[in-house]
This record gives sequence, C-alpha cells and structure tokens, in this order.
Amino acid sequence: MQITSNFDSGNIHVVDASNPSNIQLEIKQDHQSEYFQWFHFKLHNTNRCEHVLHITNAAQSAYVKGWENYQAVASYDRQEWFRVPTTFDGKQLTITLTPEFDSVYFAYFCPYSYERHQDLLHSAQLNTHCQLDVLGQTLDGRDMSLLVVGEPSADKKNIWLTARQHPGETMAEWFMEGFIDRLLDNDDGVARALLNKAVFYIVPNMNPDGSVRGHLRTNAVGVNLNREWQTPTLDKSPEVFLVREKMLEIGVDLFLDVHGDEALPYNFLAGGEGIPSYDARLKNLEDKFKAILLATTPEFQDDKGYEKDAPGQANLTLASNWVGEQFKCLAYTIEMPFKDNDLLPDPAVGWSDERSSLFGRDFLTAIYHVSDDI
Repeated sequence: MQITSNFDSGNIHVVDASNPSNIQLEIKQDHQSEYFQWFHFKLHNTNRCEHVLHITNAAQSAYVKGWENYQAVASYDRQEWFRVPTTFDGKQLTITLTPEFDSVYFAYFCPYSYERHQDLLHSAQLNTHCQLDVLGQTLDGRDMSLLVVGEPSADKKNIWLTARQHPGETMAEWFMEGFIDRLLDNDDGVARALLNKAVFYIVPNMNPDGSVRGHLRTNAVGVNLNREWQTPTLDKSPEVFLVREKMLEIGVDLFLDVHGDEALPYNFLAGGEGIPSYDARLKNLEDKFKAILLATTPEFQDDKGYEKDAPGQANLTLASNWVGEQFKCLAYTIEMPFKDNDLLPDPAVGWSDERSSLFGRDFLTAIYHVSDDI
C-alpha cells in the first residue's frame, strides 16, 4: 500500500499506513501559516479490503465545524468524483472505503488543477471576444492571468469577477469555468446582449501558488489574500496588488468575488451593508440581484448566510468591501458549500464541480438584469 500527495494541490502527511483498517494521516499546514483543512492524496493498494483512514489532526483544523455532516470525495479516474462515508467524532475525521480499483484519489472537494486552469485560459483566448493578459507574476513565478471579454469602450460598463483567493475553495474556479463558458457562447442571447454594453475582467484563480502547493487559505508566504485589499504589497501579496492596480486603472461598475464556505451547507451572498458609502441605491441593486437569482435557480437562497455588518463597520481589507467602497458599486462575495446544498441535496455527489459550474452560468442572468442600473 502506498499513500502519496506528491502532485499538484496534494496535501497529506502519512503517520502510519501499515494497517489498512487503521491508516493514520495528518493534513499539513499552509506554508508559513497555521491554516489547514484542504487534503488531496492518492491511495494505491494491492488489497481490495476495507480501508479506514483517520485524519488525526482534524480537530485542530481551521474550521472544525466544517467536518460536521461532511463527506469526503473520491475518484478513480480524476474526472468523476463521488462522496464516500465519512465521520467526525470531535477529534479525528474517518474516511471508509473498499476500493474497486488499484488506485483511488481522495480530496476535501473536487480539485481544480493548475493544468486545467491553463486549459481554461487558453481555450478562452480562442474566442474572438476574449483577450488573455498577464498582469505580472506571483511569488513562485506563476502568471497572474486576466481574461478580458468584450471590446473596451468608454460607454461600456466594467464588470469584474475574481475567484479562488483561498486556493482550497476549488468550487470557485469550477464556478468560473461555467460562467466563462456561457459568456463566450456566441449563441447565448444573454451573453451577446451583455457584451454589447459591458466588458468583463475575469481572474479565474487569484492564488495559483497556494493552489499548486495544496494550501487551504493562503499564498506562497502564508498570506490570506482576502485580508490584503487595503494595503497589498509586491513582497507579500502581489496577486492582490496587481489586480487592484488594474482595477484602479480601468474602474469597476460591478464586482463578484467567488468563494466556498466550509461550514454552511448553502449557496448565499455577502453584501456591502457595512461599507461607509452604503446607501439606498446600493441596497436596491443588491435586492434586485438577489431577487433575480432566487427566480433563476433553486440552488440559491437568501435566508442563511453570514451576519450582516453594522453600518460603517465593514472590514475594508476584504475584496468585496474594499471594491464596493472604492468604486461605490455593487460588490458581492459569493459563497458555495464544501458539503451539500441542504435545500436541494444530492447524497451521491453533494455540492460538486458540475453544480458549481452550472451555478456560475446562472449568474450571467442576474448580471444581465442589473446591467442597466449599475
């Protein structure tokens, strides 16, 4: 039996793998950070018996409530991912599976590889409406890539989307894949109408270093990018610095920042109620945007989510708060679950890569319906 995480976004430490019925594992911390929760590893076995894998440090992870009612995902071909029996006893997370084939992958959520990220960027650039720009490099020397969709013009709105500031939240890039696919569909009337009056600036992966390193929440030097938006620096958070500079150059009329939440089994939005400039106009835009989503898809709800910030008390180091205040625009954080959407559960796959992608497509409809108001 062999267990390894020596690949893109891999993360696990093997404590003891001598007994298939009592495999002892630990999740490794993000580099120079205490955050950990993301895991991704391969089990190669020569015995088709039941394997019981214990993640022994689960109770010390970043979001312990994330393990409650959680089921890990597994795959034999790295294409189709399914949920596997998983329990949490307050101390360790236990995954149980009798493998049907010689090799099986396990992960916290369906991975989105760096290679797939490159495929997404370079297939998008083939569309006549799309341009692929490189804003600069990360600390590990990877490109900070920006997709510009539409023909820039002074009379067009500037719509920005960013995803995966927290690299372990892979559902965010699956969301982006669906969104981009629909936006570039020349036969989609909503996409065509939007590109007549708006230009989209899309960063599908804000944290490529953390993604490849197998981090949950931080970049190459342990920095949480979604706490850097007021004062980013090139030596600690070049990812934010570069994107923020481009925003200041171009302007922002609408901003969506895509994330995943470890604990809450719902899709929801977090708005800008606490930013100093929040007013009736922004409230009306937020309400309209949410109403369209509620009418568009049963995967969205607005009853469960984060507690709203008190007036003037928003944390302006967060992307959606900083952008909303800086540009006085509609700015939302999108949250999706690692578990399942309890309002529309699917026990076999839970919330998944495909559901995230379809959810991303739905957002184009909401943007279309507010595009004349932003």
